[in-house]
This record gives sequence, C-alpha cells and structure tokens, in this order.
Amino acid sequence: MNKVRTRFAPSPTGYMHIGNLRTALFTYIIAKKNKGDFILRIEDTDRERYVEGATEVIYNTLRECGLNWDEGPDIGGPVGPYIQSERMGMFKKYAEELVEKGEAYYCFCDKDRLEELKAVQEASGVMPMYDRHCRNLSKEEVEKKLKEGVPYVIRQKVPLDGTTTFHDELYGDITVENSTLDDQILIKTDGLPTYNFANVVDDHLMGITHVVRGNEYLSSAPKYDLLYKAFGWEVPVYIHVEHIMKDKQHKLSKRDGDASYEDLMKKGYLKEAVINYIALLGWAPKGENEIFSLEELIDEFDISGISKSPAIFDPAKLRAMNGVYIKKMDDAEFARKAEPYIRQTVKKPDADISFIASLLKPRTELFTEIPEQVDFIDTLPEYDNSLYCHKKMKTNEENSLASLKEILPVLEEVTDWTTDNIHEALFSLIERLGVKNGIVLWPLRVAVSGKSFTPGGGIELCYILGKEESLKRIRKGIEKLS
Repeated sequence: MNKVRTRFAPSPTGYMHIGNLRTALFTYIIAKKNKGDFILRIEDTDRERYVEGATEVIYNTLRECGLNWDEGPDIGGPVGPYIQSERMGMFKKYAEELVEKGEAYYCFCDKDRLEELKAVQEASGVMPMYDRHCRNLSKEEVEKKLKEGVPYVIRQKVPLDGTTTFHDELYGDITVENSTLDDQILIKTDGLPTYNFANVVDDHLMGITHVVRGNEYLSSAPKYDLLYKAFGWEVPVYIHVEHIMKDKQHKLSKRDGDASYEDLMKKGYLKEAVINYIALLGWAPKGENEIFSLEELIDEFDISGISKSPAIFDPAKLRAMNGVYIKKMDDAEFARKAEPYIRQTVKKPDADISFIASLLKPRTELFTEIPEQVDFIDTLPEYDNSLYCHKKMKTNEENSLASLKEILPVLEEVTDWTTDNIHEALFSLIERLGVKNGIVLWPLRVAVSGKSFTPGGGIELCYILGKEESLKRIRKGIEKLS
C-alpha cells in the first residue's frame, strides 16, 4: 500500500496519560501531513488492568483534541474489528503458519521448569532467557504431545547466530546480535496471542505503514522485524520516541495530578494549549515560533525534528502558553468560559459578569485561578492594615487614612455610578491634592477589596461593587485605620 496509514492503539486502563496523548498526536499528524489515514485500535486484552468506561475516556479525549480517526471501533472501516479482543480467533493460525515455515515451534515446558531455569540463570548472573529446550523436538515428539493434550505455547524461532538490523527514523540502522534475542512466546497456553505478536499481525492486516511508539520498544523491534520477514510482509516505518519526564530522574506521576489530560482540564487548561505544548515535548519546530494550532502543527511538523532525548514536562511553560491562548480568545468567548469560575465565589445576581471578565482576561493564565481573584466581591475579607503600606506607591497607614477621608465625600457626590464618572471624580481629587495617583488609588483598592492584587484597580472595583457597598467598605477602612 502506498497510502500512509498510522494507528493509535491504546489500552483502556483508566485515563489518557500525557505520553499517550503525545503518541496519538504525532501519529495523527504524520497521517494527515501525508494525506493518509489515522486508525484507532483499542487493545483491551490485558483484563487485569482493564477499567470500565476507559474506552469512552479515550474517545472523548481524542475528539476534544481534534484527533478524529478515519477508522475505528465506533465508526468501522474495511479492516475491522478495531477492538483487539474481538480479533482473538485469527492469531493462532498465523502462528501455526510460522511453525509450518520453520520460523516458530511448540514449547511444552511447564511453569515449574521455567521458574527453576530462571532461578538458576539469575543465581549465575546470566540474563534470564528461555534455553530453547523444545526448539529441536522431532515432528513425531510434537505430534505425540499434542495428541496427549500436553499444554503448550508457540515460540518464535530466532536465528541462533548472525545479526538482525532494523531501521528507525530517529536512530537510524540498529544492529543486534541474534544470540541476545529470546525465543519470545507468540501464542500463550490459553491460545491467545501475546501483545508483541498480536501487534505485528494487526499492524500488517490493517495496512499500517508508520508505527509511532515509546523507545522502550526498541529492544523488541528486531524480533518484530524477524516476524515480518518470516511472513514475507513489508516492515513499517518505525519512530521510537523518548519518554516525557517530570524531571531528569522521575517520570510523570498520576498520583501528583499532572500526568493525565483530564487532570489538566480540571486545572483549567485549554485543550488547544495542551495540544500545542505536548507537541513541543520532544519535537522542535524549525523557526522561533512555538504557538501552533493543530492545522499549523500538521504543516510545520517534520519527523527529523523529534528529539532522541527525554522531554521534561514544565508546568510553568504550559501555564504561560495557556495564558497566551487565553489572551488570544475573543472577549465574549472568554466571558462565557470564565463565568462558571466567577460564579463559584460571586453569587450576586446583578454582578456585571462581562465587565468582571474583561478585567480578568489579561491577568488569567488558568481559569481555576479566577474564583480566588474575585472572592472579595460578595464579602470583604478580613485584612491587615499593613496592606496600606506600599513602598512604590509611597503609601503608609497615616496618609492612607487621610486619602480615604478625602475619597469618601467625593464618591458620595457621584450620582451616575459609571467608571467614567468615578474616574473623573477621583482624578479631580488627585489634581486638587497635588499628589501622585497611587497616594489616592492604592488605599482605595485595599479598602474596597482587602487585597493587594486584584483584577482592575480601585475605580473598576468600585464600579463592580456598586456605590452603596463601595462607600460602606471605604468607611470600614477609615475605621480600621483610625
């Protein structure tokens, strides 16, 4: 097949890890960059780790991120089924075909013998590996044991000498000594395939041309190649990517709440920012720009830009990138997305949500930061008078008290409570007093919010609170400072 076909083949084990999502992203981009097909295959045969509902998590995450598949379990396609557990009946015949070709063999070694062998090898400091005890059984011996119903597995017959060379797009040609390769199990005693064997067969039957996976599978690649060659099948293009790390020593941890797509969504990140950021984890664009939409990533992406070094997940960089995406949002869209977070602490039904959102937008990197930024609106928090002391503004408790006493009658006179009128009244006061803006505006901000950091300054905060509440809080400030 000349058409590029890639596949993302996750196991439904509970959540979408960032590393898995990056693999899906690279796989999708490679397909779309080459006008090819992106296939979703669910590998659900590990029943011990299977989590109910996890397949839906995979569907929802990919769809939310715009990684729409061309073929898959829910939409079908010409090479289905696309759920591995529904394909189980087909693998044994392929293993038996290899036995007939002399590329695989029946192994009747029981569990006790294998465990004893492993213990002896480990005690001798030898890498545990099957000793090929059943590799040269005669055809008659094999048939006799099969008739007797002796349990068996089918193993790959790896060459005993020479080398196997496979090619990876990042690492180039890699050659390994065949003597270091184990005769891996292809079919288990229950008749089901191992992960490695099912992967090779499924990828061939689905016409997969490019395989993106973690570089922990580099050691298995020569055995994959030998299987492809034993069948006479074309070997796909391999792209083995490095891990994403929390730091130089540790992988990302679900326990720390930073390893899954769902965790990041709960923390208030935008999906567009997450996709953009994880694309840069292990891949570098050619220019200086780092902000890309999914469509722009497809245009810009080149396999040669993928790094062979582990990528470090930097929450600060993701947070900053999220802030860039928030600032690029349409004001109305930001207000719509911000409203649920504003409403967590602002219960007043007449609150001007659009105006509050306009103040929050340039100061927000995460939506989950919003409730804490506006929690003073409904209720003035308890605060310490030390907030009135600001070196840069040259304010202290004494001149702040004097300023609030001047501000109170001026704002009492404002009849039409708009930001323009509040601004005009306060700046007329500043001009009359002949002082710097901060001498008046800083004490006002503290008095009406009880905070040193707020979305907007004293003028905007007074407008949000309304005249009655603003004057009430200014009076309380005067009382506290007195």
